[in-house]
Amino acid sequence: MASVLQLTDVSIIRDGNTILDRISWTVDGSERWVILGPNGAGKTTLLQVAAAFVHPSSGTAHILDDTLGAVDVFELRPRIGFASSAMARRFPADETVLNVVLTAAWSVTGRWNEEYEDVDVRRAQRVLSEWKLDHLSDRRFGLLSDGEQKRVQIARAVMTDPELLLLDEPAASLDLGSREELLQLLGGYASAPEAAGIVMVTHHAEEIPVGFTHALLLADGAITASGPIDEVITAEALSETFGLPLEVTSEGGRFTARAA
Repeated sequence: MASVLQLTDVSIIRDGNTILDRISWTVDGSERWVILGPNGAGKTTLLQVAAAFVHPSSGTAHILDDTLGAVDVFELRPRIGFASSAMARRFPADETVLNVVLTAAWSVTGRWNEEYEDVDVRRAQRVLSEWKLDHLSDRRFGLLSDGEQKRVQIARAVMTDPELLLLDEPAASLDLGSREELLQLLGGYASAPEAAGIVMVTHHAEEIPVGFTHALLLADGAITASGPIDEVITAEALSETFGLPLEVTSEGGRFTARAA
């Protein structure tokens, strides 16, 4: 399958500090990638480049066959599903769950004067059902639990059938039950052959859903390992990336990492 993201020698420099250091990386549409690394490694910045929110200081970013810097990002971004905690803060607290998902059709974060067709409403309702949120359709977004808000964000991100889905720490701060429920849903989505290419950022190997195929490890803005997930999520590679001797186990497609 054709690539949905191709970065060539991409660097991000802010106030003289190198956030990303000559990143070269390709994501095909059939691949599901997880990005791991310590705090400050550049994971979120890398995802923001992929989402067309941050332009490289140097290097080239090709996203969905367009080159960042030579394309109208307002036409490109609707083709990309993006969910992050920062995005959640942009939704009005009194907006209904249905409207949070529905407004993705216009790439806005609050219902105003835009008109929606019946097909858009039916699509939003179907996506809510797929992510087990249909019972919350009329609930105010600000009244949801953290886990429910994260699932609503993902439902919104897939509302427009994106060609690339980007998830920034979707399981962060969730309790065990909420985390496992979310990972089951993500694993089911990732395993569907018709799903978009996926890139997910996380801090923990335990949060990698079943069905993810590739992994990229970052430290100090540079790639320390990249490739098929079973070759990358290893004790040796994670120990190097996190600067701590780690043991890694795998069972049933799930990973666990702990201090050696």
